[in-house]
Amino acid sequence: MSRSSSRSDASAAALGFTPVVAEAASARAVGGVAGQAGSPAALTRMMEALAEMKAASLNGLLQQAVVALQKDDFIAGSALAIQALEADERSGFGWYLLAIARERAGDFASSVKAYEKALLLLPDHGEVANDMGRLAYRMGMKETAEKLFAHFLAAHPDSHEAINNLACAVRDQGRFDEAVETLKPAIMANPQQALLWNTLGTVLAEQGDPAASATFFDEALRLQPVFPKAQYNRANARLILADAEGALADCEKALAAPMPADEALMMRLARSTMHLALGHVAEGWEDYEARRDPAFADVTHFAVERPLWEPGANLAGRSLLLIGEQGLGDEVLFANFLPDVMRALGPDGRLTLAVEPRLVTLFQRSFPAARVGAHATFSVDGRTVRVLPFLSPEDLAAIDLWAPIASPLRQFRASVEAYPDRIGYLTADPERIAHWRLVLEGAPAGRKVGLLWKSMTSKGARHRFFSPFELWEPVLRAPGVTLVNLQYGDCEAELSAARDQGIDIWVPPGIDLKQDLDDVAALTCALDLTIGFSNATLNLAGACGAPLWMIIPPRAWTQLGSEAYPWYPQARVFSPTAFGDWSPVMADIAGALGAAR
Repeated sequence: MSRSSSRSDASAAALGFTPVVAEAASARAVGGVAGQAGSPAALTRMMEALAEMKAASLNGLLQQAVVALQKDDFIAGSALAIQALEADERSGFGWYLLAIARERAGDFASSVKAYEKALLLLPDHGEVANDMGRLAYRMGMKETAEKLFAHFLAAHPDSHEAINNLACAVRDQGRFDEAVETLKPAIMANPQQALLWNTLGTVLAEQGDPAASATFFDEALRLQPVFPKAQYNRANARLILADAEGALADCEKALAAPMPADEALMMRLARSTMHLALGHVAEGWEDYEARRDPAFADVTHFAVERPLWEPGANLAGRSLLLIGEQGLGDEVLFANFLPDVMRALGPDGRLTLAVEPRLVTLFQRSFPAARVGAHATFSVDGRTVRVLPFLSPEDLAAIDLWAPIASPLRQFRASVEAYPDRIGYLTADPERIAHWRLVLEGAPAGRKVGLLWKSMTSKGARHRFFSPFELWEPVLRAPGVTLVNLQYGDCEAELSAARDQGIDIWVPPGIDLKQDLDDVAALTCALDLTIGFSNATLNLAGACGAPLWMIIPPRAWTQLGSEAYPWYPQARVFSPTAFGDWSPVMADIAGALGAAR
């Protein structure tokens, strides 16, 4: 099956870009690296070192640069450092000051180059490695950050900050036991260090144990009652444990403290899910806008220079561009309001949709009056940039307003009541539905039930929201059912394990479950039922109106404070009473399948 594609990897490389797969914007733990580039203590030490320099003229420029940075004047600091480097391009302190100024101004590409030169010229100045490590960590270069932090720790073995930062870099590479072993001796020697207890809590959170992690966040807050990072991390643990009220209270308290802009935005993004989980829908979507702030560390930059849509804008007769964002499943989920947008545009308006390449055919069929094309995403100097290759400059000039696809939810889905009762808003191919119904007649007898049990997105602790496959056995043994595999990606291990237990999960022929998403949507509509955790395919089934049983964590934010699933009103929800307690859920599903015979 043909499908739209983005610019090739080869052409992207020729432009100096790195293609990336977009991840959903999400709140992440801030048990992250401690300190900041050019901390007050580091700048003081540098001023003392400069006082010993013999080159008076160069020393004067560098001292002025330090003073500028102490006042957070990054522009003046950069200019003075450059003047010093023009006088002596081998000034390690000059390169270091320039690196600090450029990083704190948000120019990461220039900062990395300046740090590299400073580290070459000042190999014994550990602060350079530490600051460069923090920048590498911030840019997602965790292996590089680990090496730099280890270099700094070798020179400062008693530094709690250095131990903390190294543990964070190791943790984020999935080496959890090693991160714990890095932290334990330091905690035993210095049990009063709240920073280390907080980071230990984040390691357990990433391992999927929110209850244990909350214990360590509690200890960090006992030792240091005003500790926004620990407060925020405990908020996330409470949210996962279905205590949305406690989570919101913790997050509000964390946000009340002074902090860097990117951390405040991350906490506001986390607060959005807490509001949504409590049914505060309007407040939740307002907070979700934090993902678009240029100061947000994981912001996606959209290559569009047209006026931005804002709530209340008159759309009648206008040209509106909406760009898909976050993960593929999110693009499908957020499209819930598109029929409302089409009505608001009216017969004289024009909607342009930029979606993930595999979704183009499905969205074009669903909204035939719209123009639908594929977006492409690249990494440029450590920043995520989304472009629209299918639109010419003239096409873009004709756009009146644009928005990332989730932003109009603020207007069109500002309450639970605003979610319509209609079943389905995307249209699967009727011919392919008929094709799959015919193919399914050749499968073993019984109700045809599609099965999904995992997500291919393994970033962070996402696995904690999915049951281990072995716990599915009661469902797999439900009588009168033909199980149909819908799980994309590498799932042969699970299929083989089921076969070893005498359970056959029927594999549909002639379809790529990861790539042929238009055909996958038709297949779900041909099935009697689809059961699974929330992933891309399950969202496709829900959006196309297919019969659906969803397995979700307790008080998931997507329920919007309700007992149902407002996005897909046909969905039946199964949820554990306690986090991670999947066995009763599987028993309930098996019983429901038996009762539905």
